[in-house]
Amino acid sequence: MAYWAPVQYFTKLAAAAPGALLERHEHYVKQSYRNRCQIATANGVLALIVPVVGTRGVRTPVRDVRIDYAEPWQRHHWRAIESAYRSSPFFEYYADDMRPFYERKESFLFDLNERILYLALDLIGLKITMAYTHAYIPAYSAPDFRPVISPKRPYAQHDPQFKPQTYYQVFAPANGFAANMSILDLLCNEGPNALSVLRASVAACAH
Repeated sequence: MAYWAPVQYFTKLAAAAPGALLERHEHYVKQSYRNRCQIATANGVLALIVPVVGTRGVRTPVRDVRIDYAEPWQRHHWRAIESAYRSSPFFEYYADDMRPFYERKESFLFDLNERILYLALDLIGLKITMAYTHAYIPAYSAPDFRPVISPKRPYAQHDPQFKPQTYYQVFAPANGFAANMSILDLLCNEGPNALSVLRASVAACAH
């Protein structure tokens, strides 16, 4: 489960439809998409990180990780999102759906990510049935993307099934296209066409 997961993550869900298994028993891993996302801004790619409570040196199940509200990260994230996407074609259509995540305080990171995931799927128009793991299993016989989707593992080297398609981005003329941004980026820039971009990013690697 990821915080406004990257496009790569959603291509897996699009390919897995109508069903996917979500991990809820692994141990929390730092510097992962579990508590961060990347957005394309006027100044380049910006990482938005959700602070969490005391996981240093502790093997904490991901479902038990608490969000830290000592700093006003919600305000900072929403300001950054508004600044990056207020001039995008579809931000105004989705802003009212997204804003509540920066007003309501969820106690657990897993719950925040779960609610964001279901909203994103709804906005994309991707119909998929989710099931959850009942225990941690190191490896599955079915496709297992847990070790593949990571900001520390370049997708070009570790995920040949993901070939990101270019799409409209507000700052691409100045900064170039930024691949594999948060699903926020794809939704705000492409709106109802987001699902087509996701599917094309899977189909392109079939040859």
